[in-house]
Amino acid sequence: MATYAIGDVQGCYDELQALLAKIHFDPHVDQLWFVGDLVNRGPKSLDVLRFIKQLPKPAVITLGNHDLHLLAVAAGVQSKSAKDTLDEILQADDCEQLCSWLAQQHLVYHDATLGFTMVHAGLIPQWDLATALTLNQEIEYLLQGNARHDFFKHMYGDQPDTWNDDLPGWERARFIINCFTRIRYCTPASKLDLATKTPIGTQPQGFLPWFKIPDRQHKSLQILFGHWASLEGKIDEPNVYALDTGCVWGGWLTALCLQTKEKFQVKSNLKK
Repeated sequence: MATYAIGDVQGCYDELQALLAKIHFDPHVDQLWFVGDLVNRGPKSLDVLRFIKQLPKPAVITLGNHDLHLLAVAAGVQSKSAKDTLDEILQADDCEQLCSWLAQQHLVYHDATLGFTMVHAGLIPQWDLATALTLNQEIEYLLQGNARHDFFKHMYGDQPDTWNDDLPGWERARFIINCFTRIRYCTPASKLDLATKTPIGTQPQGFLPWFKIPDRQHKSLQILFGHWASLEGKIDEPNVYALDTGCVWGGWLTALCLQTKEKFQVKSNLKK
């Protein structure tokens, strides 16, 4: 049995199928992990969700910002943006079932046997594994419980931008979500820069990629993440694997075999 972690699919169903053919994926034997952003901006988000949901060996998924956005739109709490490509899902007969299934997924996932931790965007330096998993449970409780609609109403926004253990209520939830699904750069004191999406070296003074912060509490972990297409999967930090290689922007879709750490890629069919 092989386990493959796959970068941001974002509705690129054809490329996903080509990648699975390249790795000779056997759905009854192998398992897929997805770093999040299964949907949006690409052309076939509905096909992606339906395919992953029906896998005989359930996939491991960490939710991305686009996945959470779909859930908020489907719940009637948030409006679509002009760039969204979610209509096919929203109009599908099985939209409610797909969204219910998606809402049951993780924000952070850790497999002690394989020795990997997966999150869509990243972690601030103060959070060790135990803290990240506890905060994941806080968000899962909100996402899957009766407070779901209120959670979606308060999910959007860039503030607060600095972590404090005593952050209250929705401010606390919003920061956790922003870290797990949107972080790229932060300071050693865990102040987030959510505006800069460009490659390393272009960030404001005082900010570093979250995985380059000295003495971060999760440095011993092997971390899989997506979200940051401009990295093109190329980073020099040990034990950190960037899997978003910009398929939806005309780049590549990437899979990493967790047993061998071999990478596999297929070129996007989409134009930049």
